[in-house]
Amino acid sequence: MKGSLTVFVCFVAGCLIGVFIKPDFDFHRLSLILLYLLMIQVGFSIGANPMLPEILKKISVKDLLLPIGTVGGALIFSAVAALIFNELKLSQILAVNYSCGYYSMASILINQLTVPSLGEIVAAELATIALLTNVMRELMALIFAPFLSRRLGPYAMIGAAGVTSTDVCLPAIIRYNGDSFTGIAIIHGILIDISTPFFLTLFCQP
Repeated sequence: MKGSLTVFVCFVAGCLIGVFIKPDFDFHRLSLILLYLLMIQVGFSIGANPMLPEILKKISVKDLLLPIGTVGGALIFSAVAALIFNELKLSQILAVNYSCGYYSMASILINQLTVPSLGEIVAAELATIALLTNVMRELMALIFAPFLSRRLGPYAMIGAAGVTSTDVCLPAIIRYNGDSFTGIAIIHGILIDISTPFFLTLFCQP
């Protein structure tokens, strides 16, 4: 939770800097460079995980169904949200929610991909919505972790964590469900992690 709050504070600080200082700098180019570095870091963290060989050996069909269910649920509720927030296109809402907690990649990638078709202002607004939505998802997964585990079961807790089931929310998953769910939580997060750039690119097409 502390990490999520830190992200939110940094976001607010960036907004204030942009409003009062207005630095003359190409932030779009910088964000693209940061995105590339982020993808390198993601690949490195997955490849360097000492548990990866053991996890891959234990992958079952059931393990693969959980991330599909997580993403499918996010897309279904996105369709419902599109009926309420009709000022946004369905594809834009799908892009905001698909990343399932991956706020850093979602905000940067959505901004980069939608600037040509939406313009800088609207693209920045959509990226901000993606950032806040996914940060809130992570916070809620951590806050309601005991309830989800106790009332709905470990798979519901892992699904609620989304992509963060492999890092930020993993300690809470282990604490409330036991070490036996470590592998499936990591697989769940990794698969959503890998698929996010491809589907965000699809949803952000003009």
